[in-house]
Amino acid sequence: MLIYAVKKVGDTLTEKKFHLMTVGDTYNTLGSKDDGISNNEAKIRLDKYGLNEIQEAEKTSLLKLFLAQFKSFLVLILVAAVVISFVSSIFFGGEIFESIAIFAIVFANAILGFVQEYRAEKAIEALKQIAAPEALVFRNGIEMRIPSRELVPGDIVLLEMGNKVPADVRLIEAINLKIEEASLTGESVPVQKIVQPLETDVLLSDRKNMAYSGTTVAYGRGKGIVIATGMTTELGKIAELIQTAEDELTPLQKRLDVVGKWLGVGCIIAAAIVALTGLIRAPAITQPFLVELFLWSVSIAVAGVPEALPAVVVIALTVGVQKMAKRNSIVRRLPVVETLGSTSVICTDKTGTLTKNEMTVSKLYANSKTIDITGSGFSPKGEFFLQGKTIDPLKDVNVKLLLQVGALCNDAHLQINASTNDKNPSTDNLELFGDPTEGSLIVAAAKAGIIHEDLKEENPRIWEIPFTSETKFMATVHTTNIGTLFVGVKGAPETILNLCENILEDGKIIPLSVEKKEEISKVNLDMGANALRVLGMAYREIQDEQAELTEGTVLRGLVFVGLQGMIDPPREEVIRAVERTKAACIRPIMITGDQKLTATTIAKEIGILEEDDLVLTGQELEEMDDEEFNKIVENVSVYARVSPEHKNKIVTAWKQKGHITAMTGDGINDAPALKKADIGIAMGITGTDVAKEAADMILTDDNFATIVSAVEEGRGIFDNIKKYLSYLLRGNVGEIVLLFIASTIGLPLPLLAIQILWINLVTDGFPAVALGVDPKEPDVLDRPPRDPRAGVFDTRIRYFIVGMATLMVTATLPLYWWLINTGASLDYARTMIFSLIVAFELWSAFAARSEKYSLFQIGPLANRWLVIAVISSMILQLAVVYVPFLQPVFDTVPLSLTDWLIIIGISSSALIAVEIAKFLRPYEQFICEAPP
Repeated sequence: MLIYAVKKVGDTLTEKKFHLMTVGDTYNTLGSKDDGISNNEAKIRLDKYGLNEIQEAEKTSLLKLFLAQFKSFLVLILVAAVVISFVSSIFFGGEIFESIAIFAIVFANAILGFVQEYRAEKAIEALKQIAAPEALVFRNGIEMRIPSRELVPGDIVLLEMGNKVPADVRLIEAINLKIEEASLTGESVPVQKIVQPLETDVLLSDRKNMAYSGTTVAYGRGKGIVIATGMTTELGKIAELIQTAEDELTPLQKRLDVVGKWLGVGCIIAAAIVALTGLIRAPAITQPFLVELFLWSVSIAVAGVPEALPAVVVIALTVGVQKMAKRNSIVRRLPVVETLGSTSVICTDKTGTLTKNEMTVSKLYANSKTIDITGSGFSPKGEFFLQGKTIDPLKDVNVKLLLQVGALCNDAHLQINASTNDKNPSTDNLELFGDPTEGSLIVAAAKAGIIHEDLKEENPRIWEIPFTSETKFMATVHTTNIGTLFVGVKGAPETILNLCENILEDGKIIPLSVEKKEEISKVNLDMGANALRVLGMAYREIQDEQAELTEGTVLRGLVFVGLQGMIDPPREEVIRAVERTKAACIRPIMITGDQKLTATTIAKEIGILEEDDLVLTGQELEEMDDEEFNKIVENVSVYARVSPEHKNKIVTAWKQKGHITAMTGDGINDAPALKKADIGIAMGITGTDVAKEAADMILTDDNFATIVSAVEEGRGIFDNIKKYLSYLLRGNVGEIVLLFIASTIGLPLPLLAIQILWINLVTDGFPAVALGVDPKEPDVLDRPPRDPRAGVFDTRIRYFIVGMATLMVTATLPLYWWLINTGASLDYARTMIFSLIVAFELWSAFAARSEKYSLFQIGPLANRWLVIAVISSMILQLAVVYVPFLQPVFDTVPLSLTDWLIIIGISSSALIAVEIAKFLRPYEQFICEAPP
């Protein structure tokens, strides 16, 4: 019968809503009972459902990973250039150093990409490590330990404090059971569990009669029946989401791929036209002529290909990574650094990222007065204010007693951090053990000078009523040094009010009237509306320390003392960071597992939620289809009580709208969305290994403001890559046009193949790399995000490229024509043009530092690496002109001082003309008046 019951549900087992079933119905559905299933039955089910472990998708071989690095069109063009250059050097006597240099760059780039992708495949392995290695179960009516991987649906498992839940279970027993589910659901505090069936279908985070694989028992004990194992658990579903998430090209990779194709095709066409022109104009076609024409055409094609681009990109990204590491962010995939610069939406968790993840008591209500408390976190430094004036809380009997009840009726404790030598109990170096809410009560008392450890020692606990989700309160009984018993009670304010018969006012006990209850209830609602988690406090004294302690005697005649309101406060720097993101036209979105009211209040306080923005709960999101949700997604700023699937849905909707989306997270539940987002950002302090492995970037300080700094770096990096490409094309287009016109009008070739390759090396090498590490422009965060569909070059850059290429041809061609027609030797004329073009491009490197700011506005010496690079390149050029053994290699002759003055005078126009253009056509200032 048992076998039949399980076979009957078969593949539909995961579709059952066990949280809505009674314990009896769950037993019947799973074919189990109180003392578990038999070993024989377990074997049958193990064959049916498989091992209780995370399965990995088929891995890509290391060879395939490596070969995948050569898919880029630009890289393929470079590989072709290597082959052609190498073959021509072997068979036709060309130079081999260019092919070696290009090959080294391509190979190094492939190795780097391979290492990054290999490391990115570790997320599933981290998930496997989360599963508990062993489980305590009932089988054949006997309690036994078995490997967790052998658990099957219908097994009865025992849950004890500190243990991980080994599978998804429906709870059948819960004794003060609290489970830490933050890594799965985002719930910031341990969840109190129950056994009773739920009345309505709710989200994962609200299924209080369930426990899920990978979560941890924080308090109490319990028992559950396994309802899902392996890949059918919630943890397994997350693993499947990670495995099925498709890797997408970053905006930089997409842009560079387009640029590579455009440049590659353009270079091939230019080389073909030049070769064809040479053949048409040749007086006689001989073998030496064909060899020289082939080498020259190859040189033009190779010169036009930006072989230094991969190196410049890698160096620019690497320097950016180093800068970001100093600003508390670690990048796991280099291209993501630039992608941050395209980010238009940042989806961020609340707890620990926007807030401090440190519950803090900020308001007290006692003696009909509301008192504010300063300070935050677990630091016992703070002051008490009443109507703006500082007060001594120990002089007010009501306030003192309120703080004492909160500290005594408490299972948490603060301890001096073991990693420091500080022994001062008032130090900031404190570490919390226990529930954060209870910890905040201890800290509030400490701010008044009430030391928790001393208070416990003076008033030892002898009896207690533990908190349960049904009673919603906790009570403790303590002996005193005057021979009486002290009872402290804390819990939900409405529950505490119902338990109390009296109230403490001005140090006197008076009856608690209906009007007073209404007043206190209103204060409670006001605190809750400000996102405070509120606890009510009561006490009583039992004169006979030998009195029999029962729930009835302890709770009889309770006296209401007051309320304590606590909050996880926003980080101070986050408000400014949110302002900066909006100024940069980036939309910050809060996605949290917390309640709607809490999320709304915090979002308003830090500036994420504005007047017309929407707040959506996971339940409301669940009820929408994709089409309906896509219509409103750009109006929603806050999501509360969401599940992993919801986060995926949110990220997908934003991406479908064309936005580059960043997603922060710390839990197992965040991993699929981190993988799905354009930029996955994990928390370094609170983040799980799974989240870190799935992410592209890790914040070492878990701070939202750090993301803004990373966006700033990303924008600066793309600017630098764009500077390099603009600089490269200004020179290369000019060179190709010069050669084409010269050959067309019948002039001797102004540059030889070896000279073209040399120009490519000295001007596209050191200066290009130096531009890749240029300092950021001052307004880098005062612009909108780049459109991911737009190309690398805007209209302004195109004008600069065409203008500079035209200027180069205009400056060099007339000089060359004049030299040839005035009887100068061909070697001298070529040496002049050769050196003029090198000098022209070195001046152009300074002009390329900014497309809108004058060189003098950003500082001519601000990029010392560019200064060094230009000087180094000029020294190398002087060497090929004056060093005797290099002169025959490059067909150069020495130049006079007058020649150099002419070269400097003409080439400096590359900088002067651009500076004049910037002045005459200033860049339009951008102001983002509203978020996207």
